[in-house]
Amino acid sequence: MTDQPPLSPVKNRSFKLLAAGIASVAVIAAAVYGIGPLTGNAGGPPECRPAVALAKKIAPLATGEVAAVNIAKSPFKVPDLAFQNRDGKPVTLADFHGRTVLLNLWATWCVPCRREAPTLDKLEGELGSPDFQVVAINIDTGNPQRAKAFFKTIGVKNLTYYADPSAEAFQKLKEAGRAIGMPTTMLVDPNGCEIGTVAGAADWASNDAVKLIKAVIGKG
Repeated sequence: MTDQPPLSPVKNRSFKLLAAGIASVAVIAAAVYGIGPLTGNAGGPPECRPAVALAKKIAPLATGEVAAVNIAKSPFKVPDLAFQNRDGKPVTLADFHGRTVLLNLWATWCVPCRREAPTLDKLEGELGSPDFQVVAINIDTGNPQRAKAFFKTIGVKNLTYYADPSAEAFQKLKEAGRAIGMPTTMLVDPNGCEIGTVAGAADWASNDAVKLIKAVIGKG
């Protein structure tokens, strides 16, 4: 068998450059398309790991009226959504840091949302505290007075009115794969991390829901 002649210095250098280029492309592809773990970020945001541990702990309670809760299985930091209070002043999700939040996106044209709203009001009335708040955000892009009138019609006593006329909050959650339709509800821990998400309506005034939330905030 005849030995192959060694590469010339020029060809050898070209081969090494080509190999380095291929390796660089592979690294970029991994970063863009999620092929393989990224150094330093394989476990997600560190501050969100406790939320995943909590989610695993309360998973058995996601049953009955709240069986649709999709328990978080990996760390996810909820985008810092921006919206408005009743007076039109800016509010962000970060303003609720340190408090567990049941974040609900709804609209007056959404029939399931209209049925769900009174149960959210009752939940806030029973468990609302410095440790927990229901944050229901209306995303009607039309007349905001319609949503305020709806709150009055159903006799809301406990919910604070919030609105996002741009519907950007919904769009951000949709882009993150956390919103499909209306209503969309997220259980968010005090660090702004996902504990669980619900696509569709739930009875938040039910014993199942109250038991779940109490377990989340340490009152179960």
